[in-house]
Amino acid sequence: MATNRTFTMIKPDATGAGYTGKIIDRIIDAGFSIKAMKWTQLSIDDARAFYAVHAERPFFGDLTEYMSSGPIVAAILEKDNAVVDFRELIGATNPADAAPGTIRADFAESISANAVHGSDSDENAAIEGAFYFSARELA
Repeated sequence: MATNRTFTMIKPDATGAGYTGKIIDRIIDAGFSIKAMKWTQLSIDDARAFYAVHAERPFFGDLTEYMSSGPIVAAILEKDNAVVDFRELIGATNPADAAPGTIRADFAESISANAVHGSDSDENAAIEGAFYFSARELA
């Protein structure tokens, strides 16, 4: 069953380039409300824990180094059909394939530095959100 919450991160490439406010504005303009948000930086161990599902993949080391290279903004977003609608808003993983007007088409540098993360399922949205936010913060 679909839920009305999803998880996102504004990644180090986008925070470093000064796109945080513009990305948050796009999210709000698309009808999402922000239920929890924090500016933080992952340690390498935090990045490895968050991306543990990819530990055997060849890109794991580069991914975790990148995600711990600068600050991120983690957020819980709410809207009807949140996961699907947010994935449409951010666009394809590879910004070269992202539809015009999507966040990745407008703000991403590359397939690996692609500006934002968006949960790919309701289950992962709950897991990923719980990684960054306590139950009190998610109320």
